[in-house]
Amino acid sequence: MATRHHRIDYIELSVTDLTVARAFYAGAFGWTFVDYGPTYAGIVGADGAEVGGLAVVETPAPAGGPFVLLYSDDLDASAEAVEAAGGSVVSGPYDFPGGRRFHFADPSGTVLGVWASS
Repeated sequence: MATRHHRIDYIELSVTDLTVARAFYAGAFGWTFVDYGPTYAGIVGADGAEVGGLAVVETPAPAGGPFVLLYSDDLDASAEAVEAAGGSVVSGPYDFPGGRRFHFADPSGTVLGVWASS
């Protein structure tokens, strides 16, 4: 039986402008949100459950923390969508064991990755 005990359950991304961040993630990845006021929005997963949130901070999160990777069925299309939505690809796409990936910065400067299996 599956259990929630000790699994990674929720990821919060630090953003400097909630409106800009919501527009970026909706445009780049089709994400939807639950509003909790001017400083927080929940990220809704494909099954309708909240899987994370966007939290407003005064300054972007420093580099060197945990690294979030999203999965893509079409890596090139995802890279194009990131740039079209106002983000910037900062590394790749490049090969790594098991697939290809790229890293991008969102409008707040938070860096995430996107990968696809080979």
